[in-house]
Amino acid sequence: MSTETETNVRVEDKLFQNRYLVDAGRPHITVTPHTVPSPRLLALTHVCPAGCYTQADSGQVEISTDGCVECGTCRVVAEPYGEITWNYPRGGFGVLFKFG
Repeated sequence: MSTETETNVRVEDKLFQNRYLVDAGRPHITVTPHTVPSPRLLALTHVCPAGCYTQADSGQVEISTDGCVECGTCRVVAEPYGEITWNYPRGGFGVLFKFG
């Protein structure tokens, strides 16, 4: 049976428990160069649960794959349109889930 405390745990708090082994110089996701971001790229700045996508001062959408939970949301939203490339991280790298 759950207690009141367990039901009020924020997603951000659970994500903080995960660890990420960075594969330096080999990101598993890249954003296709663009001058003006499409609505799909801008959507990634809001829908990524790990907050990996940001809009730079120049207006371009950028990614920091450190902390990516490899959920595939960005793959569904933008990859079919060629706006990102998404590959699984090499073995041993990427997210290390604490809660399974």
